[in-house]
Amino acid sequence: MSNTVSKNKPLTAIVIGAGQRGKTYAGYAEHFPDKIKIVAVADPREFHANLLKTKHNIADKYVFKDWKEVIELEKFADCVIITTTDQLHKEPAVAFAKKGYHILLEKPMAVTAEDCIEIVKTVKENDVLLVVGHVLRYIMWSLKIKEIIDSGALGEIVNIQHTEPIGFWHFAHSFVRGNWHNEADSSCSLLAKCCHDIDLIYYWMGDLKCENVSSFGHLSHFTRENKPKDAAERCMDCPAHVENNCAYSAKRIYLDMVKSGHTGWPVNVVSDIPDIENLTKALKTGPYGKCVYQNDNDVMSQQVVNFQFTGGATATLTMIAFTKGICARATNIYGTKGELKFDDAKSNEIHVFDFLTGQTCKFML
Repeated sequence: MSNTVSKNKPLTAIVIGAGQRGKTYAGYAEHFPDKIKIVAVADPREFHANLLKTKHNIADKYVFKDWKEVIELEKFADCVIITTTDQLHKEPAVAFAKKGYHILLEKPMAVTAEDCIEIVKTVKENDVLLVVGHVLRYIMWSLKIKEIIDSGALGEIVNIQHTEPIGFWHFAHSFVRGNWHNEADSSCSLLAKCCHDIDLIYYWMGDLKCENVSSFGHLSHFTRENKPKDAAERCMDCPAHVENNCAYSAKRIYLDMVKSGHTGWPVNVVSDIPDIENLTKALKTGPYGKCVYQNDNDVMSQQVVNFQFTGGATATLTMIAFTKGICARATNIYGTKGELKFDDAKSNEIHVFDFLTGQTCKFML
């Protein structure tokens, strides 16, 4: 099979990593079966691999425990969707590029600059397409902000202030108890969570190049020093007087969700079968039931990054764990002709104030 694809039939794709992102990307085939068909899956976790197998009617011989089993076969699909954990992006990306597969690679591309360079070099040498999953470029509000900037309504961009509020329990779920809790096993929290946001700042700045960067961060609160007196190592064993006063109680975060009828993310990450019985068992034995104050987490809970671009324009990205909102970004952009404000948590409107007219224009999303 050549590296070209037919426009008259659906793309065929292999999913490497059947976790949350793998299922999400594969879901496109359910809505647009004329565009793409999932023909194989590789994941060592039988339960998750079988979910995709059943949903996409994948033949038994195309369900693999390891992506390396796929590489051993002759090329049998147009592309691969790589959604392994961050540390495991580079090796399959390079291997599948050499095999001639086009690649959708979940963000971040890799965890080191050297690995990113090797991936790009390999896809160029093998004439395959590489797309990195910076999906926020295509969300309605980011596209509209880009359109407003390009229209000249703000004049010359002087400064961008962008905030990513992770959410107090979301940070505890993903970055204290979850897959991204330890940098050596995954990546730093800024890379894992905010490479989207850094990409957006570059996208909005257009042709301007970043010349200087500074960054400050800290792991606050989620340390052994802050563990409450009498707290247990696991939330299920914590005495009531401690548990009742802990905002990060796994019992409160996860069991209350299931009791209210919610069985999607994040409870379906904690337990394959997210009912009370299985979830309780998972909290008693698995990582999501651990005390947030007694773990080996070491990633930053807040970080500020400052950028200076050619011509003197500046930008600031703030990542913060301790918020009510979950990933509801807020953006202020200051130009020589006007000011733009958007808060994903508050409205579906972008507000642009024109310095000349003194009027505020609202752009509905």
